[in-house]
Amino acid sequence: MKQLLNTLYILTPDTYLFLENEAIGVKIGGEEKVRVPAHTINSVYCFGNVTVSTPLIGFCGQRGISLVFLSEYGKFYGRIQGPVQGNILLRRRQFAALDDLVFSKRLVRSILLGKLVNSREFLMRVRRERKEKEEVFMNSIQKIARIAEELRESPGIDSMRGLEGAAAAAYYAAFSAMLVSEEMGFEGRNRRPPEDPVNALLSFLYTLLKNDVQSALEGVGLDPAAGFLHTLRPGRPALALDLMEELRSPLCDRLCVALINRGQITRKHFEQLTPPVLLGENGRKIVLKAWQERKKEQIQHPFLQEKISIGLIPHAQAMLLARVLRDELDEYPPFHWR
Repeated sequence: MKQLLNTLYILTPDTYLFLENEAIGVKIGGEEKVRVPAHTINSVYCFGNVTVSTPLIGFCGQRGISLVFLSEYGKFYGRIQGPVQGNILLRRRQFAALDDLVFSKRLVRSILLGKLVNSREFLMRVRRERKEKEEVFMNSIQKIARIAEELRESPGIDSMRGLEGAAAAAYYAAFSAMLVSEEMGFEGRNRRPPEDPVNALLSFLYTLLKNDVQSALEGVGLDPAAGFLHTLRPGRPALALDLMEELRSPLCDRLCVALINRGQITRKHFEQLTPPVLLGENGRKIVLKAWQERKKEQIQHPFLQEKISIGLIPHAQAMLLARVLRDELDEYPPFHWR
């Protein structure tokens, strides 16, 4: 299994990144603060006004280190990646599969069933901890279970999308009941822009996950734009969005709830509380530290039956999808958080 490397997050405004003896140097206000050995880094995330030297850009491209650029508050701008990795024959199989309706339906059904199972598992776990809200949780759990049965018999991808939307509505209807404090406010999932602190935190975490999944797909040689569930659009990483679905609840939602319930993230960590609600710099630092620590934890992968770091789950799922496209596996096994 691939080794889990670190991600370098740059949040301080007016930071300058440069290359020095195969290390990534960091200057703030003209003063060098740190050098990080490049062989330990997988990605560099640049938030806000960050300058990157041309030699470092070229070096990262050659070494497969992705440079990701986001706004100060986490809105994705773009990424610089080196030459496309992997076998052209694999990507050819991927493109051919887009026109294979039978394959596409089977893959989409597997991904969405994985999402519903993970959503239901999370609700059941929180229900045991918050028994005073049991009725709220049971209502959503039962709805998701019924939708999962319908999804198994759904005839087409459009109908599956509709069922996924209904399941998401049932899931988020119980989300506020997971939160110990009501001060954060959550009345349902919204974005572009997020209208409350919880949605702002979720959107930030989903952005981090999307970039990790996209890097994983590129790492195994798949095209992250050629997806099956999400509609194809120029510049849209549809396949990364597809594989994110089964991972949102176990990797992002659980961390979101934990950060709020432990008091690590509160209203004071947001720069403004009216739309668009924005996570402040201190809040971003707390979230990124927790995200990195979480990725280092070990779990038993339910299909591979081996211990891997949580941060390698996107890579494992991308690798399994590649095996399906090569006809080495009959069905795509979605990740099931137990």
